Amino acid sequence: MYIIPILIILLDQVTKYWAVNVLKEQEAIIIIDRFLQLNFVKNYGAAFGIMQNQRAFFIIITSLIIIGIVYYIKKYNNTKIMNYSLLMIIGGAIGNFIDRLRIQYVIDFIDIDFWGFYDFPVFNIADSFIVIGTILLVILVLTNNHEVN
Repeated sequence: MYIIPILIILLDQVTKYWAVNVLKEQEAIIIIDRFLQLNFVKNYGAAFGIMQNQRAFFIIITSLIIIGIVYYIKKYNNTKIMNYSLLMIIGGAIGNFIDRLRIQYVIDFIDIDFWGFYDFPVFNIADSFIVIGTILLVILVLTNNHEVN
């Protein structure tokens, strides 16, 4: 089961390595005109660029969240899908945590602009898994499908 966060971390770090080597100090790569491009961004904050330059805070909070999730998985009899959602969050959190420790910022590179209607903040693979895991977690809790009966 713990292979999930390991695979997420590997995928995240490999794609960030690629972004540094291909995108850094280069023009964005347009995948779908006016919708999807790959663009290197240094993120010194959290999602959507909030709380810039709060590295120590993010390191402490991320550590506490990871410890809390691992404790929760071990203590409670969760459904498999609940554990998968939590493991996705852990994998994504560790992916960004590695960046903060290693280079003091998070590498973002997936840039979505909804044809000029809304320019979504640039993100990465780790962010994607954190969001997917969190959405799944919310659905499971709201539908009361998070614990084995």
